[in-house]
Amino acid sequence: MDNRPLIGITMGDPAGIGPEICAKALASNDLARIANCVVIGDRRAIRHGLTISKLNGIEINSIKKVSEAKFLPRVINVLDLHNADPLKIKVGQVSRAAGKAAFEYIDQAIDLAKNGEIDAIATGPINKEALHKAGYKFDGHTEILATKTKTKDYAMMFVSDQLWVILVTTHLPLREVSKHLDRKKIVKIIKMANEALGKTRGKKPRIGVAGLNPHAGESGIFGQEEIKIIKPAVEEAQKLGIDVKGPISPDAIFFLANSGMFDLVVAMYHDQGLIPLKLLAFNRSVNVTVGLPFVRTSVDHGTGFDIAGKGWANPQSLIEAIKVAAHFCKS
Repeated sequence: MDNRPLIGITMGDPAGIGPEICAKALASNDLARIANCVVIGDRRAIRHGLTISKLNGIEINSIKKVSEAKFLPRVINVLDLHNADPLKIKVGQVSRAAGKAAFEYIDQAIDLAKNGEIDAIATGPINKEALHKAGYKFDGHTEILATKTKTKDYAMMFVSDQLWVILVTTHLPLREVSKHLDRKKIVKIIKMANEALGKTRGKKPRIGVAGLNPHAGESGIFGQEEIKIIKPAVEEAQKLGIDVKGPISPDAIFFLANSGMFDLVVAMYHDQGLIPLKLLAFNRSVNVTVGLPFVRTSVDHGTGFDIAGKGWANPQSLIEAIKVAAHFCKS
């Protein structure tokens, strides 16, 4: 009996490096022992990815249903939506056609996951400008997934071999961050992080919460958010039995976590959490959306339009995303 999880991999923006990293990640068959994989995309784009990567002898199994997949060595299964016309989509360029195609891959993957036809989704990179040009006014994958699944409580968690980070706010201008922080939201994020880590690691996690301001506000001298919002949230989570400490100065907490004091850091905003993460584990970190009714992971990089079509793209982040998806499926 095959007990490997079935991972649906969305190809990402066809004008970017998504097709190339899908081709490279799946051509070697190194992932076969931990997961079965189906690319949701366009076979022509995957073929181009194989060509520019100089990968020969790989069969593309173009399918219309997941049940038609063949999980064999040197075979890439592509659920072919046939929507990335190379005459309309130019590699390395933002376009409405590419944005529309990328959205359709995500949409199809969500339906497959909701119907139980795949066990998890690993998403390739999309371009937000292309998405908006196509009429989809979402900030990114996470918001699409939450909307399509009607999920109210969700968060972006980033996993690597050196550091785990979860975000309280995501894609916001820096001047808006403080307005979007509240005690209840931070408590929810801490609870979701505690549950996710508890399941995957099998032990009670140690969580550190970053402050928002320099020196975590220095007792209110540099800001009141720590006193009025963050500290009360931490204290409430502690009363729930969660091993959590904070707020801790943002310029120290990531060093402390990387030294082994914490299993995960709760960051108040996007770049606060992702700058140290990418410094420590670029190409090895994975975006996990917690709170969804199914497992979803993603590469932690963009579409790479500047190198698209040149065969230079590194597939490691996608490989890690597939591995993490398989691990979460088994947790």
